[in-house]
Amino acid sequence: MAHPFDLTGRKALVTGGATGIGKGIALGLAAAGADIALTYRSHQPEDTIAEIEALGRKAAAVKADFLDMDETAATAIVDFAAKALDGLDILINNAGIIHREDSTDMPLEDWRRVLAVNLDSVWLLSQAAGRRMVDQGAGKIVIVSSVLGSQGGLRVPAYAASKHAVNGLTRALCNEWAARGVNVNAIAPGYTATDNTQALRDDPERSKALLDRIPAGRFAEPSEIAGAAVFLASKAAAYCHGSVVTVDGGWMAR
Repeated sequence: MAHPFDLTGRKALVTGGATGIGKGIALGLAAAGADIALTYRSHQPEDTIAEIEALGRKAAAVKADFLDMDETAATAIVDFAAKALDGLDILINNAGIIHREDSTDMPLEDWRRVLAVNLDSVWLLSQAAGRRMVDQGAGKIVIVSSVLGSQGGLRVPAYAASKHAVNGLTRALCNEWAARGVNVNAIAPGYTATDNTQALRDDPERSKALLDRIPAGRFAEPSEIAGAAVFLASKAAAYCHGSVVTVDGGWMAR
């Protein structure tokens, strides 16, 4: 009997998979046996592809700008992954951006930019992959949310709003697709050592305040988010629908 976390032969698309949490998840899925297609924008994917292939898995990458995505672009990305990997079983909606600014000063343009990447693209890619997965009667969609999907944060109103929204989207899609064989779940990472938290980690006062609240006493490494993704993408999570799995070093327990 196959191990319940074994992903051998599975085909996964990871958005924003060239760096940060996306890269950590892509490598985690590959280590569990999955072939990986990833999207990238500014970070070149060659190193990540090489690491995936070193694990004996197939890898492919496509450049994508989620600031200007529509149904056609989303479908093209899903089709690229399915063609490159000879199928698609798993979608990891990871790509995201953050904008820090006082709410009294934040321009509408920046609000819309964050929502376009963090919410609109997640919806469009989930819809495009969901059509394929519903038709085949099986699939796993995992949305990377945040602990700020349950909190407000400081000076990140658009980011917090987008993460609250994708938690709701996770549950809405689950209600429609669970009976069709498609699992839709989310991961809520805590503060992780990525480009998105660089400004916080570089600010001694803010960094100390965050670390003082995290029971684990440190920021997560991107690879530490991968275990939840492997679980939700595997047979072990067959009865998980609409779940938001928190991986935060105890942040939300404090």
